[in-house]
Amino acid sequence: MKRGIVACCAIAIAMAPAVASAQSKKRAKNTIERLACKLGTEDRHARIGVELLNGKVRQFAYYSKLKPRTCSINIERDGPYSAWEDLGRFTHVTTDNGRFLIENRKREVHFIFREVDRHFYCGMEPGIITGTLTVIRGKRECQLEGVMRAHETDGLENGTAVAVPGLN
Repeated sequence: MKRGIVACCAIAIAMAPAVASAQSKKRAKNTIERLACKLGTEDRHARIGVELLNGKVRQFAYYSKLKPRTCSINIERDGPYSAWEDLGRFTHVTTDNGRFLIENRKREVHFIFREVDRHFYCGMEPGIITGTLTVIRGKRECQLEGVMRAHETDGLENGTAVAVPGLN
């Protein structure tokens, strides 16, 4: 009986470093990357924060402001209000209130907003957000096209849209 216990313990001790090594490798694989950028002034801007887990977008938060209007969208993978589908470097995110296509490029992460309901996300008059926003890795810089146009319709005065320098 003692030999069985000794043999069992010897095997457990011998395996302990291998188990610990496997656990540390598993932890090392969970690489988190965080990107963020802001484009514009304090009163007129668009910004985004992105978190990637092991190279895949895990969540993103978009926020825009055209004083006094603000818009905020926060979507997380495996959350109850969105469906995520990965196809290589592309991720399709579908919600009840719009769709997003994310392209994870080597030097940037590119978001395409597809008819996102700004009334639901922003509490503004009915309308949609359509356009692109690109976050450049390592520079905290953004490139924006069309996304802020949804704000313009709120500033109509005498039939003229409010221009947002650097954001349109």
